[in-house]
This record gives sequence, structure tokens and C-alpha cells, in this order.
Amino acid sequence: MASTATAKQQVSSGPVLDWAAGHGPVTGALSATTGAFAIATTGAATSMPPGWALAVGAAGALGHTIVGLRVRNAGRTLATRAASWLVGAGWTTWAMTHGPLTWAALGSLATIGVGIGAAARSTALYEEARETEALAAADRQVARELSAERRAIAAEWVDRIQRVCSITVRVLAVEQWPTGAGFSIDAELPPGGATYQKIAAESGRLSADARLPHGCTVTATPGIDQGRVIIDVTTVNVLMEERTYPSDYGVLSLLTGIPWGYRTNAEQILAYLREQCALVVGPTGSGKTNMVHTILAGFARAEDVLTWVIDLNAGSAGLPWVLPALNGEIDGTDGKPVRPGVDWLAGTYDEALLMLETAVRVAKQRKMGYQELLAKANTDLLPVGPRIPQIMLVIDEGAEILASTDRQMRKLAEKILEVIRIARAMGLRTVLTALGATSSVLGNLMIRREAKVRVALTGGETEGMDLGKMFPGTRGLRVDQAPYKGSGFMGTPESPAGLFKAWRILPNQIREIIAATSDRHPVLDDISARAAGPAYARRWDADRTAWMRDHHPGASERTGAEPGAGPGLNLSALRDQQSGQASTAEDEMLRRFREQIDAEFGTAPDPHPPAADSGPPAPAGLNLSALQGEQQDSPAQRAALALLLAAGRDGTGASAIARALADEHGTTRQTVVGWLKAWVADGTAVRVGEGTKARYVHRQHAPES
Repeated sequence: MASTATAKQQVSSGPVLDWAAGHGPVTGALSATTGAFAIATTGAATSMPPGWALAVGAAGALGHTIVGLRVRNAGRTLATRAASWLVGAGWTTWAMTHGPLTWAALGSLATIGVGIGAAARSTALYEEARETEALAAADRQVARELSAERRAIAAEWVDRIQRVCSITVRVLAVEQWPTGAGFSIDAELPPGGATYQKIAAESGRLSADARLPHGCTVTATPGIDQGRVIIDVTTVNVLMEERTYPSDYGVLSLLTGIPWGYRTNAEQILAYLREQCALVVGPTGSGKTNMVHTILAGFARAEDVLTWVIDLNAGSAGLPWVLPALNGEIDGTDGKPVRPGVDWLAGTYDEALLMLETAVRVAKQRKMGYQELLAKANTDLLPVGPRIPQIMLVIDEGAEILASTDRQMRKLAEKILEVIRIARAMGLRTVLTALGATSSVLGNLMIRREAKVRVALTGGETEGMDLGKMFPGTRGLRVDQAPYKGSGFMGTPESPAGLFKAWRILPNQIREIIAATSDRHPVLDDISARAAGPAYARRWDADRTAWMRDHHPGASERTGAEPGAGPGLNLSALRDQQSGQASTAEDEMLRRFREQIDAEFGTAPDPHPPAADSGPPAPAGLNLSALQGEQQDSPAQRAALALLLAAGRDGTGASAIARALADEHGTTRQTVVGWLKAWVADGTAVRVGEGTKARYVHRQHAPES
């Protein structure tokens, strides 16, 4: 072992010689002179014919000349190298004849070495300068070609703007986009008060005059000063093709922007949400749900964001980000459990209210608990980061909640507005979605003032898409410019409203992002966690997440119930049975259930007694004939009665029933009110309370009078 260490030390000591490296002027001269001296000495000692050295020198000169011609060396370089070979060969021939060890031979050899080195250095510098000049000439040629193309573009657009907008501009620069999807023109406006808005207002006419492909636009934005304008011209419609979410799930930060899609120049557009809220609108079929998943993907990749999601439509926006982790469908690294892609998911009214109340407490506690940190940082904005993460509340159809007149929804709306109003500095911001850019959505001053990051997904839909209200002050935006699913307009305080498209994010990518970012999610800071309390700490308890698993397809396989059915009685008989027959197992279960209820609660006879020849009469008891689906006029009415029965002693109202049936049956509140009145009249239901506190209770659960 000691000898090995010594050998390694000896190898590593001393200068390191690169034997594969080429010769420079000095080493080349030394190699030539020492080689000539060695050949001359050996040849003189062995009586070698002197003509051989001269022949070798001539062959070397010829070979270098041929190689130099092939690599296109300059004539000076070819002559210098050939001369070096011939002079060296001549000295060797002379030294072999007269003796290489005389002072005359040694002195002349040294002089030849110095000459060869100086000549080599001179030719090297000449070749370097010649190569540099050749590269510069090529660059100048490319610049001339580009300049010619740019001059042609500039002249064309100066003429076009004069013709369409009646403005004579002076083009200062033309920049081709690296993506090849278009170019930008930097132009100077004429004196006399002309502004860039006059060009922006003629976007459609300029696009038509330029014969741009469908989906390509001309947009004008402010330049470096108010007398300049930047004109972006799209020549390739990148919005037409579908692009999947980038597979690079690298670390993001809220402070450096979260990518939400790409512009018409194929460059990513970033959303900066440290202080801003966001509003995303899009009708059904426009790709709004996919856009929500794109937003959640960006938040999941960020190292300083905790995402809380509210979706009262059965939590559909957040379930793909939660269930794979809760059900253990994804393997973590080193055997660690995988954390859900979102930090908290609320799919019910009670859970949503609990989440919003928790958010308010966290914001207030941060105001008090971080005063010292704010003073030390000399700022009034909480320094968010991995240790103190920002909480982003993504509320699907949250704008509709704010505009709702329902009593429960108004309570949620008050909490949402309170979070928006008090929590900006403390790192709680919201992303609201809506089905359209209408007055009811944009009528709230708080939304218009705080939601500066705005997205309008059109998908070609014109109804409910008032782009003028969505992006006030921006002209030239038309729905027909973005007819593709997932495309629309996006505006931020950093970039004006313009065309963009969201990436298509696939279900397998959601799972990949959950697995890739599980170790990246921050944890709630101690001050905020104390304010959040058990409501936050126990958010993933089994009783709090039971509704998620009830809607999971695996639940039906484990319990034998229908998908989406909770524990308890299977009321599938209340659904529309097109075949007119229920399964034997369900009929038998319902029959036994009715017999059990009738035996325990003998309170009402069956209004449809069996025929005399159909067997013994049924015992008197509670009327559950609604479960047979025969006496109701429609599937919606049968479903409404099931909801009334399931409400128990607390009862329910017309608004709650209409909301539950709206998606599947399109039922309105007025229709449900009519049913409830009829049920009260025939004794099926009982009205409890008056005015706004009135509710309806099924006869089975009605309090005794």
C-alpha cells in the first residue's frame, strides 16, 4: 500500500506534459533543430549518404504544401513551412559532410532554429487574422442579407400603416422572433400627438391588409416612450395546434412567475401572483377545467406555495390532485408517502366555509405574529418563501358564488371578499373562475380592483364574452381570433391583454407532477399553523375525506354500492328507470326496508292499496311509495323527493334542492317551490318556520305537533 501511494505521489508531482498537443513556434523550432542535429550526428557516425537527408527534406516540404493547399492555407504559410523543411534538410546534408560538432555547424543550427520559430510565429498570427477576417466577412454577409430583409419589411409596413391608419411612422428596428412565428417592429410615431392606440384600433384591418393566416394578428403596444410603438406581427398560427404541458417539472417560485400558457410568439406567459389575485372565465367547453389543472400544476411545482382548492361541484377540480396520493396509487421515493398535489380540498359547503374561516384566521395571526420580521426586513409585505409559504385559494366558479343571492352562498362570498381585502400583504391570494365575462361577474369592485391577472377562454363562444369589460382600455380584441379550445386572451400588469393558449395537461401528467413535487411542497409555518388549528391539521382525516372516496370508482368495487353512493340506503329506485324494472336485489332490499319502517312507525296508510285478489293487505304504516317511482311525474321530481327525505329532521329548502338538481335535470327554484307546495298540501312534507327561515321536512321526520 505504501509503494502504491508513493507511486501515485510521484506521478502527480512535476509538470504535466500533453504529448498529444501540437507544436507552437518555440517547441516547433526546438523539435526541428534537435531532430536535424540528431540525424546529422548519427549520419556522420555511420557514414550515411548525405543525399538522403536532402531527399527527406524535399518530401516533407512537398507533403506540407499539399496538406496546406487542402486546408486552404495562405501562400505565406505554405512558403514558410516548405522553406523550413528545405533549410533543415540542407543544414543536415552539410553537417553530415563537414561534421555536426563544429562551432560553425552548431551556430548555424541555432540561427536556423531562431529563424524557423520567428517565421512560424509570424505565419500563425497571419493565419489567425485571416481566419478572423473570413468569419467577420461571413457575418457581414449574413447581416447584409438580414438587413435587406428587414429593410423590405420596414418599407412594406410603413406603407401599410400609412394606407390603413393614415399615420406615417419611421421604423427604427425589425426583430425576427427566435421561434420563427413572426416579428416585431419598433417604430417612431410622427409628431402631432399620434398615439399607439390609433394603430392598435386598426389591428383587424392591418391583419387583413397583410393577408395574414387565420389566427394571426397584428398588435400594437407602447414603446420605450410615448412617441414609440411596438408592432407585433404573427405569421404562424401557433394557437391552432395542441401542445401538452411541458414535461420539465422543475422548481418554480411565486416570485419569479408561474407559467400559465404561451403567447402567439410561442413564448411562455407568466402570472405574478404575490400581490395580485386572478380571474379566469370561460364557458362550458372552452377548456376552463384544463386551465385550472394547468394553474394547479404550476402551484404544485412552486416551492413557496400551498394550494387550497374550493370546488362545490363535488370537488372535481381538485380530486385528480388528491385521490392518487390518498389511495396510495403513487409510489414515493425511498418509501416515503406521497403528499397530495394540493394542500387542502373542499368539495362541500361546510368544508369550504371552514377553509375560508381558517384563511381569515391565518391572515390575522400573520399580521400580529410577524411584526418583528416585517420590521427587520423593512417592508410591509410578508417575505414569503419555503419557510413562510403563500396560500393560494383556487375557487372554481368562485365568481358565481360572489354574485349568488342564495343565503349560504352569500356567507361564502363574504369570507372570500374578506380574504381578498385583508390578506394581500400577508400572502393569501385567490384565483377565481367563472363561466363568462358578464356584468354580474365583473360587477364587484373588489374583483375588478384586485384581480389584475385576467384570463378569458373563448373557444369561439360569443355569448357572455364581453372582452371590453374583461380587459378595459384594450381595443382590437375579438372572440373570433381565438376559436380553438383552450385559447383566449390573457392580460397581466406586466403584459397587456393579448392572445394566448393554455397547455393541454393530461391525467398521467397530473400523477407525474404529484410524484415529482411531493418533497417540494412547503409546510405551513408555525404561526399560521397555530391559527389554523385542528380544522387544518385534521383536513385529511377519514371522516373529512369520506366524500372524496365515495365518488371514487374504487369505492363501489369495495362496498358493492353504486359509484357516488354513500353508506346507508341505496335509493337508486328514485332514479329514472327506463326499463321500468329495478333489479331483484334492490326490490327485495326496499321491501324489507319498508316493512321495517312500517312496523316501527305506523303513521300513514299506503294511498294505493293493493287489489283484493293481490294477497293480504299490507300493514298500516309510513308511506314510502315515492321510493317506487310510480306516483311522481318526472325523474327530477323523484330525485327532489329523495333529497327531501335524506335531509332528515333538519329539512331543506327550495334553493338547495334546485341547486342539487340543476346540473343533471336543469331544475329551477320556481319549479321546486311548486312541488314543495303540492307535497305540503297532500301531507308528504311539512313546512317549518316562516319567511326566509322556512324549510321543508319530510313527513317521516316531521316534529310532532
